[in-house]
Amino acid sequence: MASKKGVLAVGGIVTAVAAYYYLKPSSCPKKMVDQATLSKLEAGFQKLQNAQDCHSLLKKYLTRDVLDQLKTKKTDMGATLLDVIQSGVENLDSGVGIYAPDAQSYKTFAALFDPIIDDYHKGFKPTDKHPQTDFGNIEHFVNVDPKNEYVISTRVRCGRSLKGYPFNPMLTEAQYKEMETKVKGQLATFEGELKGTYYPLLGMDKATQQKLIDDHFLFKEGDRFLQAANACRYWPVGRGIFHNDKKTFLMWVNEEDHLRIISMQKGGDLKEVFGRLVKAVKHIEQKIPFSRDDRLGYLTFCPTNLGTTIRASVHIKLPKLAADRKKLEEVAARYNLQVRGTAGEHTESVGGIYDISNKRRMGLTEYQAVKEMQDGIIELIKMEKSL
Repeated sequence: MASKKGVLAVGGIVTAVAAYYYLKPSSCPKKMVDQATLSKLEAGFQKLQNAQDCHSLLKKYLTRDVLDQLKTKKTDMGATLLDVIQSGVENLDSGVGIYAPDAQSYKTFAALFDPIIDDYHKGFKPTDKHPQTDFGNIEHFVNVDPKNEYVISTRVRCGRSLKGYPFNPMLTEAQYKEMETKVKGQLATFEGELKGTYYPLLGMDKATQQKLIDDHFLFKEGDRFLQAANACRYWPVGRGIFHNDKKTFLMWVNEEDHLRIISMQKGGDLKEVFGRLVKAVKHIEQKIPFSRDDRLGYLTFCPTNLGTTIRASVHIKLPKLAADRKKLEEVAARYNLQVRGTAGEHTESVGGIYDISNKRRMGLTEYQAVKEMQDGIIELIKMEKSL
């Protein structure tokens, strides 16, 4: 089967010649962007321009000048501008509308990515540089609600990509399998509270599937935005879920990102939740290097999830503050917090419970991002008590 990158996989074995060129992309003569792709780019651009109800960042920043500047470019792995924008062209209701087919895309197509990153992250200019990784001193974190009066649960997650591999649209079936094997090998070395079980999606029996659904752990095949980005090929090959025995640590393999690493538990003990995440990330990285850029930080498939990639959140009841959601969001914004319904972005509260998380992921360290969330939640609880 010939992949987009011209790597020939026969029975899962990559031929020596193709492997040589894949590993040394710079030694391959760069192919020109074909006329069919150029025609699709032009049609996509016109579709965006004519769409009155489209308010995506893609439409805002894909000007004629930017299109002409980028339309003939390709990354070493073969990604084109069409791979970047195809989801936003097909889904005109996208908020952002672009994905990175591989790590190099952030540089090759910087004329489009940079202004979108700056806009979405509320100020991260092309001259800005994300700081080095710093998880800080875990002892500085606390239980934000020791009496269990307000916080239902606490969760901290981050995304990671394996160095040397493209992102979903460019991955071959053989690469999906190879990545899963590497990750499974390292997960098997977890000890203590992180020790657990890996469940591959391929060949999963109904009983296991139902168990994971009941635990709210099982992810489904990608939504229409990911489908349009060509991010769901070979499903469910190479995909799987790991969780520890206590069900307080979870990892998704090759869903949207190569790795989505999640630590969670009931109550408000942020110190314990964040500490567990840091321990897991450091252990995985011992054998599996992650894709990181000196300027943008950790690189993932979606430009909304760069830098620290950390989202620290609580499910919390604040009945007095939340009597007026607009007011709650205004107060949360003062502390750089984002308010969502418990079913995700743009959803409503269920039973008066909200999902509140750190808003900033770029331009600050992991420690600062989680500390910002901790300090903001403590202040919101203080305000709720005072009303």
